[in-house]
Amino acid sequence: MQNPLQSDCQNRALYTADERIRRDTTRWTLVQGVLAPVQFIVFLISAVLVVRYLQTGEGEMAATVSIVIKTLLLYTIMITGCIWEKVVFDCYLFAPSFFWEDAFSMMVLALHTLYLISLFTGNLPVREQMVLALIAYATYAINAMQFILKLRSARLQAAKQMTQQVAA
Repeated sequence: MQNPLQSDCQNRALYTADERIRRDTTRWTLVQGVLAPVQFIVFLISAVLVVRYLQTGEGEMAATVSIVIKTLLLYTIMITGCIWEKVVFDCYLFAPSFFWEDAFSMMVLALHTLYLISLFTGNLPVREQMVLALIAYATYAINAMQFILKLRSARLQAAKQMTQQVAA
């Protein structure tokens, strides 16, 4: 018996056959595949620099530059991700298969943007800017995990479909 709390999105295949073909043939899939790990590495380095600054008071410039680079990479991956989503699902954001990941991404973007605003306006002291960056990073880490779990789900779904095709 189907759980009444499950949505159609949970029961829907992550990709239709046509969407899978578009996903596999667009260059934007490769772009996302390159940008995601680059952004994650920058995130790790930046997080260390920010924590170091918060613990010691040293390395403010390095931490600040790393946050700006991380944020620019985030904007880049979001823009290219919107293009990818348009190519694969025919909508720039909030395709049913990635609705919750996209919704949470908006919060990630908002927090990173608040950091940049605080940096350029000086409306927060540096220490609070760094704390804001760490909060933004925490949301980014959650969002990254959402996408990793979604990609894992897609791989499992593809393997299941292959098994069903072979059995048929």
